[in-house]
Amino acid sequence: MGRYILRRVLIVIPILFGVSLLVFLMLHSAGGDPAVIRLGMQADVDSIARLRAEMGLDRPLAVQYLDFLSGAVQGDLGRSYRSNAPVTDEVFARFPATVELAMAAMLIGTAIGLTAGIIAGVKRNSMFDYSSTFAALIGISIPTFWLGIILIIVFGVWLEWLPISGRVNPRLGADPSAPFLVLNSLIHADWVVFEDSLKHLILPAITLAGWPAAIIARITRASVIEAMDDDYIRTARAKGLQERFVVRRHAMPNAFIPILTVVGLELGVLLGGAVVTETVFSWPGVGKLALDAISARDYQVTQGVVLLLATVFVLLNLLVDILYAVVDPRVRYN
Repeated sequence: MGRYILRRVLIVIPILFGVSLLVFLMLHSAGGDPAVIRLGMQADVDSIARLRAEMGLDRPLAVQYLDFLSGAVQGDLGRSYRSNAPVTDEVFARFPATVELAMAAMLIGTAIGLTAGIIAGVKRNSMFDYSSTFAALIGISIPTFWLGIILIIVFGVWLEWLPISGRVNPRLGADPSAPFLVLNSLIHADWVVFEDSLKHLILPAITLAGWPAAIIARITRASVIEAMDDDYIRTARAKGLQERFVVRRHAMPNAFIPILTVVGLELGVLLGGAVVTETVFSWPGVGKLALDAISARDYQVTQGVVLLLATVFVLLNLLVDILYAVVDPRVRYN
């Protein structure tokens, strides 16, 4: 197990190197000059040239990339072209908000997907099975931005039940960029901030949960159906065991590995794919930070966000592989 984990950790190095190189080349080939964007189209040529030199944009691309890579290895992702603040500080200040949103969406998606998938798998070809399969198809097909806008119109504008943007009402004096705002307010028994931040979290979390709920439901249904057709299930039923016990004790442990795989992958996807949702709901996470940085041609911030998300995604995959042996003792790593 230890050698397996070490090999997987070492694989992370070339993966992150490839990701950083690809993002670097894509950003620099996209067009647009950060110096012109920062100074405006009316700036004179000399001012633009001086700012380009200050930003290091006048050097060859290879030199710029090697400088970024050497700094990233030491934990220094450079400075933002817009704010001149350390990229590491900006990224990690926004990352907890994205984690909070992704975890809330994952909890909702997993709860809905597992419940629907298990029931559909146990009662296959029933009306519930057909209905949940159709709902999963709809969930996969609906664009995230469209679902978010519909939820805003219905629950925010028409019914006025829930807020439509941000993490917390600014009148409450709470810091909207504070890490894990819902959890911290709960721990400190700040019930006003807790209630308000929870309301702000509901709509974006539901919007982001639509896709993983549909995927998990379909994978769970297929895994449960496959497990229910095995011989040991028929043996358990022949012994007179209750159907609920058969499903919980025998079918689900054997069906859980594919489900665990997709849950881990979807969590990584949510962390990296929250850009649209964060933009629609003005959620101050790394997704919105990356989109703003791309618009401003802030290469340093964009590369920092992508590297962080790529690292988290790879580590989540490693964690899922390790959990295989916990869920199913038959799994062994040589």
